[in-house]
Amino acid sequence: MPLPRTPGTALRQRLAELRGPEVPAKALDARALAALAANPGCKRRAILDGAGVNKTALADALGAPSAFGQSQFALTRGNAFEAKVKADGGAELLRLVHERLDRSAEPPTGAHVPDLTAIGPEGRTARTALALREATGAQGWTLLDHPMLALDVAGSAAFLEPDAVVVHPDGSWTVVEIKSFPMLDGSADPSKVGAAARQAAVYVLALEEVAARLEPVPKVRHRVLLVCPKDFSNLPTASAVDIRKQRAVTARQLARLTRIQDIADALPDGTCFAPDLPAAELTAAVESVPATYAPECLSACELAFHCRDRSRAAGAVTSLGRSVRAELGGLTTVEDVLAAARGEAGDPDDPAVVALRRAAELRAEALGAVPGGAAGGCRAMSVPSRRAAAAPPHVTPARGVPTAPRHEEPPCH
Repeated sequence: MPLPRTPGTALRQRLAELRGPEVPAKALDARALAALAANPGCKRRAILDGAGVNKTALADALGAPSAFGQSQFALTRGNAFEAKVKADGGAELLRLVHERLDRSAEPPTGAHVPDLTAIGPEGRTARTALALREATGAQGWTLLDHPMLALDVAGSAAFLEPDAVVVHPDGSWTVVEIKSFPMLDGSADPSKVGAAARQAAVYVLALEEVAARLEPVPKVRHRVLLVCPKDFSNLPTASAVDIRKQRAVTARQLARLTRIQDIADALPDGTCFAPDLPAAELTAAVESVPATYAPECLSACELAFHCRDRSRAAGAVTSLGRSVRAELGGLTTVEDVLAAARGEAGDPDDPAVVALRRAAELRAEALGAVPGGAAGGCRAMSVPSRRAAAAPPHVTPARGVPTAPRHEEPPCH
């Protein structure tokens, strides 16, 4: 059973109670942050990610297992490709950075690769900040392999681990993203490149927080390096990606997130999300936190199937998509929408209600103009039949002119 809540409980202790006293915290990575920023109104995901709850295990315990995530084969292939790119002290990686981003600098020879090992994420974060400070004034190439960065998210620290960060001789910093999807003829899948750009934007925001504490403030470049396999080989190639738009959107969405402390304070005493709790108790705990489901959640959240079932059961219009929800204004359920379209409910001055009623009138008019439309069926007309139907009533075929035989047309589907 979770520990009783007492006034003045620290946020970290409160999150540990929500997670479960025996359950270790799951680290919040940049992929999850990018997905969280894409749906800032979902308090359920905010509190679960803030508390470090393993949403995959939680979805299994709720009876709605998720298919979200990378396959083991993709993970193995990605790790092997990353090791190849960083071999020999990152010589190939630094060559790509120099070629794509900083041709005016001296070629990277004998770059420094500092040791970033430390105890715990806090220790690694401090060690990374120290290495960045030293590399900025070194006036040479420095490669930070898997540094640890911290980013404040809704009042809670999220520890992030980019693939690499390169410090240029001029003291500027560049984020490097290494992905295993191919780059064919110099271009890659736009959806995958977009996801990588949003993930890199989170790293850039975290680096900017580190840079703001240094004097003078070093430049964090807004063009990141995306490294992928070339064509169908295992040879690395790279492309510079401008992530200024993704950075601005992510910063704005993260700023809109409800503070985790406020969400936790609103939960009932004794709320716990430990996966080993009885199903009924666990379901009640999850349902006590409001969720904002959208179809896009299916590709970004492990609890998407559970939230989709609840959204459909409640008849929420959000299950139809954010664009539909935005068009319907104050009509939040499918039942309300249908009642407004039939004229049984809704404010007549509401633009959404006016549009729905006009659409219902047009639909009824269109169905009434089709033969058999009221019965739900129609019959197709052949070309000669349509011509005869369109001819004026006083026009008759001339004598001796054969007319096209009349055929009984099958019903259209």
